[in-house]
Amino acid sequence: QVQLVESGGGLVQAGGSLRLSCAASGFTFSNYAMGWFRQAPGKEREFVAAISWSGASTYYADSVKGRFTISRDNAKNTVYLQMNSLKPEDTAVYYCAAGFVYDGSYYYTLPNDYDYWGQGTQVTVSS
Repeated sequence: QVQLVESGGGLVQAGGSLRLSCAASGFTFSNYAMGWFRQAPGKEREFVAAISWSGASTYYADSVKGRFTISRDNAKNTVYLQMNSLKPEDTAVYYCAAGFVYDGSYYYTLPNDYDYWGQGTQVTVSS
């Protein structure tokens, strides 16, 4: 069955770094755009970053641009989110998601465009 399993979350001080991983199985990973979303307590789920299945196109929320980097390894069926210069406002549960695309350069930024979701990993940034 389809699985997306996030890992790499944890507690870090402001200014620190974390690298999230999302291992995919049960579908043809290289046919899917991948995205990262996050949800803080009492807030809506928000878009963080997305990458096309070719890896050639990426897109970031303004709040993380220049600090976060999304990447993927299609040979390992894994997508990553490198998070640097973390801030307390980055504290949230982070989810990876997969959305089928026909065009290798395409990606999605809306949750409803994604087909599969992981269970999430907690990221806590202390001040």
